[in-house]
Amino acid sequence: MMFAVAMTFIDQTIVAIAAPDIVRELGLSTSGMQWVVNAYLLSLAAFFALGGRLADLYGPRRIVVIGTLVFVISSVLCGCVPEGDAAQSWLIAFRATQGFGAALLFPAALAVVVAVFPRERRGRALALFFGISGALTALGPLLGGWLTNWTWRAVFWVNVPVAVVALALTAFAHIADRRRPGTLDVRGAVLIVVGMGLSVLGFQQAWSWGWGSAATWACIVGGLVVLCGFVAYERRVHHPLIDLRVFKDRAFTVDTVVLFFAMLAFVPLFFFASVYAQVCLSASPNQAALFLLYFFAGFAIASQWGGRILDKQGARPALKIGCVLGCVGFALWAEKLTDLSMHDQWPYAALAGAGIGFILAPASTDAVNRAIGPSYGEVTGITQTVRNYAASVGLAVLGTVLTHRTNSNVTQTLEARGFPPDVAENVARNISESITGTGDNSSPTGTGPAATALRDSMNAVRMDFAEANQWVFYGMAIALGIGFLCALRHPGGRAVTPTHTDAEATPAPEATQAPAGQPDRRTGP
Repeated sequence: MMFAVAMTFIDQTIVAIAAPDIVRELGLSTSGMQWVVNAYLLSLAAFFALGGRLADLYGPRRIVVIGTLVFVISSVLCGCVPEGDAAQSWLIAFRATQGFGAALLFPAALAVVVAVFPRERRGRALALFFGISGALTALGPLLGGWLTNWTWRAVFWVNVPVAVVALALTAFAHIADRRRPGTLDVRGAVLIVVGMGLSVLGFQQAWSWGWGSAATWACIVGGLVVLCGFVAYERRVHHPLIDLRVFKDRAFTVDTVVLFFAMLAFVPLFFFASVYAQVCLSASPNQAALFLLYFFAGFAIASQWGGRILDKQGARPALKIGCVLGCVGFALWAEKLTDLSMHDQWPYAALAGAGIGFILAPASTDAVNRAIGPSYGEVTGITQTVRNYAASVGLAVLGTVLTHRTNSNVTQTLEARGFPPDVAENVARNISESITGTGDNSSPTGTGPAATALRDSMNAVRMDFAEANQWVFYGMAIALGIGFLCALRHPGGRAVTPTHTDAEATPAPEATQAPAGQPDRRTGP
C-alpha cells in the first residue's frame, strides 16, 4: 500500500519542478500551467469522499487496483502529450484523471492497512505509513530536478515502475476484500464533488482572479452552499455517502478539526519554503528540496513517536504535544527567516516538522478507530477530504498575505531609493507577482522597470521577501496554536470499545476463505 500511495504523494510536488521545461517545449501560457498543477489537486479534493465510499462498498483491494491503473494510465498519457494547440487541454484533462485515480487509491489503501493491523498495533503501523508516505512528498522536487535533466516527460513516466511493483505486491499479499452492505449514493456523490470542486477552485484561483473578483466569491460561496445542501440531503438518505453520525463522537470531531488546522500549514509549506529558499537563499530547485528535508527529519521521527503515544495513551497527548511544538517551531523559524542563512534555520524547521509529525498519524488513526461499523474507507475519505480542503484554503489565504506583504515591502524600499510613489507601486507589483508566481511574468528578467529595479536592488528585495514570508510562517504558527485549543477539547483515552467486528462486514465471495497456505488477513496477522 505504501508503494501505491507513493505515486500520489510524489505527484503533488514533482510537476512544479518540471513546469518551466513544460511551458517552454509545449508553449503553454502561465495560467495554463497553473491549471496543469491545480487540476490534479482539484480532482483529488473533489473525489476523495467518493473514493472512500467505493472502498467500503466494493472492497478496498479492488479499488486500490482500479485507482492504481487509472493513475498510471493517466500518467503515461500525460507524458505522451503531443505538441501543438491540443497540448494544454490534453495535459489538464489527464492531470484531472490522475487526481481521480489518486482519490480512489489513497483511502482504499489506508483502509487495507487499518483492516490488517489490530487496534493495539494500528498507531505504530499508520505512523510508519504516514511518516514514509509524507516524506515522499519531499522526494518529488529532488526526483523532478533529476528526471527533468533527461526529459520533463519522465516525471510522469516514473510512476510506471512504481505502479508495477505496487500491483505485484498487492497480488502477492492476498488481501481479503471486505465489503460493506449498502448502495452508492449517486446524488450525494454529485453534490459533494460539485461543492468541493467549486469551493476549492475558488480558493485555488484567488491568486489569479483576486479576492475582489466576483468569480472567486461565486465559486467559494456557491461551493459552500452546495456543501450545505449535501449535509442536509445526507441526513435524509437511507444509505448516505458519508454517515454524519460519526461527528457525534467528540473525539472524531476534534481529530478532524485539528487535522484541518495542521494542514493549513503542512502542504502550503512546500511552496512557500521552496520559493523562499530559491529567492532569498539563492538555492537551486534541488537545494530547495534539500532545505525541506530538515523539516521532514523532524516529521519522520515524531510521527513514529506519536504512533507509540497513541497506542499507549490515546490521541490527546500526541495532539497537544504536536500543536505546541509546531506553534513554537514555526514561530522561531519565522524569526530566523531574515537571517538569510539555511544553517541557522534547520533546528526550527525540524521542530516545526516534529510538531506536524505528532499530529497527522495520531489524529488520522484515532479518527479511523472511531468509525461507525466497518466504514474505514468512508471515514478515511472524510479525513483526507478535510486535509485537502485545508491545504487549498491555506495556500490561498497565506499566498494572498505573502503577495500583499511583498508588494508593500518592495514599494517602501523603492520609494526610499527615490522612485516616485506610482512608479514604485507598479514596479513592486510586477516584482511580487514574478516572485510569487501570481502574475503573467514568470521571472523578473528583461529590460522593463521591474527587472531593472530587481537587478539593482536584489539584496534589498530578498530581505523584503524574507520579511513577507515571516507573516506567512507566523500564520502557520497561529494555525497550530488554534489547533492546540481544539485539542484540549479531546475527551482523551483510546478507542478501545469495538465499534465494528468481522461479523458486521459482508465479505466478498472470493474473500470468504483465505488462500491455501496464507494467513486470514481479516482478523489481523
